[in-house]
Amino acid sequence: MQFGIQMVFQNFDRANSGVTDGQVYDEEIRLGLLAEELGFDALWPVEHHFEDYSFCPDNTQFLSYMAARTKRIKLGTGAVILPWNVPVRIAEKVVLLDHLCQGRTLFGMGRGLARKEYAGMGVNMDEARQRFDEASPMIIDALETGFIEGSGPFYPQKRTEIRPNPRGSFKGRIYQVAMSPESVLQCAKAGARMVIFAQKPWEAQAEAVKEYKAAYKTQHGDDAPPIMICDFTYCDTDPARAKELGQKYVTNYLLSVLDHYELAGEHFKNAKGYESYAQAVDAIRALGKDGMAKTYLDVTAWGTPKEIVEKFEYRKSLLGEFDINPCFLFGGMSYEEAAESMRSFARHVIPALRKSSKRKVA
Repeated sequence: MQFGIQMVFQNFDRANSGVTDGQVYDEEIRLGLLAEELGFDALWPVEHHFEDYSFCPDNTQFLSYMAARTKRIKLGTGAVILPWNVPVRIAEKVVLLDHLCQGRTLFGMGRGLARKEYAGMGVNMDEARQRFDEASPMIIDALETGFIEGSGPFYPQKRTEIRPNPRGSFKGRIYQVAMSPESVLQCAKAGARMVIFAQKPWEAQAEAVKEYKAAYKTQHGDDAPPIMICDFTYCDTDPARAKELGQKYVTNYLLSVLDHYELAGEHFKNAKGYESYAQAVDAIRALGKDGMAKTYLDVTAWGTPKEIVEKFEYRKSLLGEFDINPCFLFGGMSYEEAAESMRSFARHVIPALRKSSKRKVA
């Protein structure tokens, strides 16, 4: 079982208190260095743009910096949003990063969901699915062969050599966010490891994971690798504090998600490739913010170490083995609270889960 940390560069509810964007980056860097010290396995910075919700415009650039500051920890893009980037540049950046970090790179890719970000990037959101499906195999092939080419309508690319050449194979190092039925099948076809977020009841998530594993087996003849789950986590050994601050910060994060992605917005009903999100709009409106908060708190891993371990063990009973990628700094939390939460998680949760896992740390 592998344990990463997701880095979201969020300034929710703190900018009005004088917290600058530069301070946000300083704190995320400190947490990244602490993660290596505490024995976490990977750093996973996101790609997001323009807002307090999250702002990391180039996670490969950020990881190049972290490559020089760290020695052991793996460096994952969590994720590069393919429709906002050009495939040849993605391939070049990922290969270069892999050289700079001596082969510690994990390449994660996603499609993006926020209308605001698509507008800011000047990309038609209706083209997102087609752009992703065209770019993904181009990039994966380039990382493996050292050459990129494509004949599609969005990214026509004559056969071109990637320099520097790939340092080594990326087999087993490709990840894809897959939160819609279409993305699940595309992820399996690409041979990527499925990445999901804690967001809905795990019984429902288990059905999507089952579909991924079946599709992967059909496509490749082998069993699918373990999926990776992203959580927003507050861990505290004091039960009262764990309950108070866990509920506060996890709920704050949910509110930032609802605002940034406009999840109750009518636009999903007309956006091509986002039909599964459109189907959820009425349910989200019916639940309201209070209902959404309760559901989100129920499915997210936060609380005391014992409570968090129990939540993960329950998931494992439904999903099988998986890797864990919690975020520790979000929702208006201070750096000091996040660092102590991470220390508690590393001290109590990781040993307990690794002891119960059948997999060995790579």
